[in-house]
Amino acid sequence: MSLFKTILLNLLLVCIAQNVLAQSGKVFDNLSMDSEILQGKRKYAIYLPPDYESSERSYPVLYLLHGAGDDQTGWVQFGEVLHITDEAIKAGKATSMIIVMPDANTGRRGYFNQIDGDWNYEDYIFEELIPHVEEKYRIKKEKRYRAVAGLSMGGGGSFMYALHHPELFAAAAPLSAYIGPLTLDQMTSRMSNLEDYSDEALKDYFEQHNALSLIEKMDTKSLSSIKWYIDCGDDDFLYEGNSLIHIAMRKKEIPHEFRIRNGGHTWTYWRESLPSVLEFVSQSFHQ
Repeated sequence: MSLFKTILLNLLLVCIAQNVLAQSGKVFDNLSMDSEILQGKRKYAIYLPPDYESSERSYPVLYLLHGAGDDQTGWVQFGEVLHITDEAIKAGKATSMIIVMPDANTGRRGYFNQIDGDWNYEDYIFEELIPHVEEKYRIKKEKRYRAVAGLSMGGGGSFMYALHHPELFAAAAPLSAYIGPLTLDQMTSRMSNLEDYSDEALKDYFEQHNALSLIEKMDTKSLSSIKWYIDCGDDDFLYEGNSLIHIAMRKKEIPHEFRIRNGGHTWTYWRESLPSVLEFVSQSFHQ
């Protein structure tokens, strides 16, 4: 083989290798930021799409919330977010996007502000984490390019974040969502030291953290400004809350997708859900 052909072959192999590498996104699962609200460092993980380093464009963002017992690495380790998202983008079913996965299991567990005001995790998300990542990474900051999704406890967080801030999210995709106590009595029976709070304060906290109450009270225009994708397995122990949400939305004529598939409260189910979630939020980004 001539020197010229050898050089051409080597160049071709380099191009092929670079193209293969370019097809993979990257995940960083041990990032952290300082939080004044939570008084310490908070971890998060992030997925960057395959073309992030080779372009100068900005990207839509999906905030992807883990369930109870996991942390920011849950969707990375068990949800296979890197492989599944890469494949969805490669197949043209999902647009290139950035995925942010916060840690809601360090110090205390959960996505909400506590009733005593001592642990304001939701304030941290909206006042610190979202501004932090949307400044550090090339993320589009308009409502139409922002979505939230999550499983179980994170599904409940997805409902609350979208319902509390419909002006910020184009789409929400709760999976096997734990929507919290279905009644005020259920809430009070599960919480301690409630003698410090009036009946009015307890009722107000419940109604502000109960998806059914919020859907009932919110105006149809705000609710309909979000594209909803609700998914729960037919063997999932959280089927009741998800079904009641579906019924409440139907009664108010809120457009939404409601999926009941074969399966339970498992990572197998959620891994199968993720491609559909990515496709759904991608369509909302392109509306």
